[in-house]
Amino acid sequence: MAMMIGKAGPAESSICTSDAASIEVRGRDLCNELMGHVGFTDFFFLLVNGRMPTDRQRYFLDLLLVTIAEHGLTPTAQAARMTLAADPACLQGAVAAGILGCGSVVMGTAESCGRVLVEAQARVATGETPDDVAAAMAKSIRASGAKMPGFGHPLHHPVDPRSVRILALSDEQGAAGPHVALARAFEPAVAAAWGKAMPMNVSMVIAAVLLDLDFPPAMIKAIPILARTAGLLGHLAEEQARPIGFLMAHHAEAAIAYTRSPEA
Repeated sequence: MAMMIGKAGPAESSICTSDAASIEVRGRDLCNELMGHVGFTDFFFLLVNGRMPTDRQRYFLDLLLVTIAEHGLTPTAQAARMTLAADPACLQGAVAAGILGCGSVVMGTAESCGRVLVEAQARVATGETPDDVAAAMAKSIRASGAKMPGFGHPLHHPVDPRSVRILALSDEQGAAGPHVALARAFEPAVAAAWGKAMPMNVSMVIAAVLLDLDFPPAMIKAIPILARTAGLLGHLAEEQARPIGFLMAHHAEAAIAYTRSPEA
């Protein structure tokens, strides 16, 4: 007797079906309605949301994907390149190695920012002001000893230029809504709670813009994952032509000193 683990929903999917002559995706004929008619950003939005994006949603989703796709030899890129160096035939394994590093410190922080903004907006909806909510939440996070999601950057300071650009375009295009307003309210609140100014990094802005565009909060992490997959493929194409994976591994060996365990 088979045992089911976890609670299942209805035995159905609305993503895709096909027969001998056609393929249907989210209710649209792939070959005749989508191929040659929509771009990949539209198609991704359709897959996730079940509907086509508005012009504004398309514009900002494209913007955010371009923004977060590439940032040099990050840990994710290094992991991918060294994996490909170890197994040049396994492109998919190298991509997976990089994406597995999408966590609470690198790449995955937009998800944490989204949770903060959703909680903050729920409090604003009960009558609190954005400034009061931001101040209270920043103080609480500081008192807990946790890091403030979406603030601080090891390289970009006093501002993250990507955040500045996205916010300017959000204002210019009339896309800034309550979540962008809350993100901005957190900036002075965080400075007060931590006793120093910290740049609002791109993860906070990505979360705020996506929420204001009615993107599902649970899918915020999908944007850096999708975008960075493209970036990793760029690194891996270069790794195939001009390999540095083993060079990075060599420098890591040289940079880390061996210390004998006291128990040895």
